[in-house]
Amino acid sequence: MGFRHSGRKFAMQVLYQAINGSASFEDSLESYLNESHFDQKALDFGRVLAINSWENKEDSDALISQYAIGWTLDRISLVDLSILRLAFYELTSKETPFNVVVDEAVELSKEFSAEESSRFVNGILGKYVKECLQES
Repeated sequence: MGFRHSGRKFAMQVLYQAINGSASFEDSLESYLNESHFDQKALDFGRVLAINSWENKEDSDALISQYAIGWTLDRISLVDLSILRLAFYELTSKETPFNVVVDEAVELSKEFSAEESSRFVNGILGKYVKECLQES
């Protein structure tokens, strides 16, 4: 497993903890930085992803709401919401190829969420990619 995948796992866990727990985002980040077993390169990458995903969560939430047809944010599991926020931040920052972002999000959902979540996450992200990122 590469440092980018590990960094995404770290970032998703921080995002999840920040919306699930009673601690602030900053406290969740600090706690995970101190307790994580990931190598430093993964932590550095994940820290940047987590901070930027958190700072851009309103924009990501708007896209999630737009592409998760028939779903409100409060109906989406917190794990899936964390994965989608991370993925939409990466997709909109356009620093990582969209197919990598989608594949990583699907893998995270397979590892951390319910069985049907990978199809849910893939459907939302795939629809966005098809409409906004793929060249005809």
